[in-house]
Amino acid sequence: MAIRKVAAMGHPILRQVAQPVPENEIASEAIQTLIQDMVETMVEYDGRGLAAPQIYVSLQVVVMIWDFDPGVEPYLKVLINPEIESLTKETSTFPEGCLSVPGLQGDVPRPNWIKVRALDQKGERIGFEAKGFAATVIQHECDHLLGKLYIDRMTDLTRLAFTKEYGRYLSPGSEPEEGEA
Repeated sequence: MAIRKVAAMGHPILRQVAQPVPENEIASEAIQTLIQDMVETMVEYDGRGLAAPQIYVSLQVVVMIWDFDPGVEPYLKVLINPEIESLTKETSTFPEGCLSVPGLQGDVPRPNWIKVRALDQKGERIGFEAKGFAATVIQHECDHLLGKLYIDRMTDLTRLAFTKEYGRYLSPGSEPEEGEA
């Protein structure tokens, strides 16, 4: 297992559509090692999720720390060849950051209720629904598989800022401190 380098915005791999993983290869040592490396890299970089293209592998694999189920300890969720279906036209807007766009944060409106179908790390079919911030995290990570970054989904670029300034000036309830305007 290894911590891998994360591709930064501007690298062409982040703009490519990732290839599906053949079902008969999911149990292979190569794919299982990829998943483990992704988890180690995500944890090392203090991420919440990571897509394979972010570590220079153009395959449809996403790993996430899943802590959205009340009363359930956080656990690893792996999505291979995910498909997302929006279940509503309503959107929610949450601030998003990205390991491939370091130091920036921005508000991104996304459908707030989705259905997900994918294969897990064992190659078993899974399906579930997600709402709110959980839906945002899934859509953010799966966008990487489509060659998209969260900034591509922003509708108001005045809501894009360096992380520190976002927290000081743009996050809900933030007010400029005296002399900071």
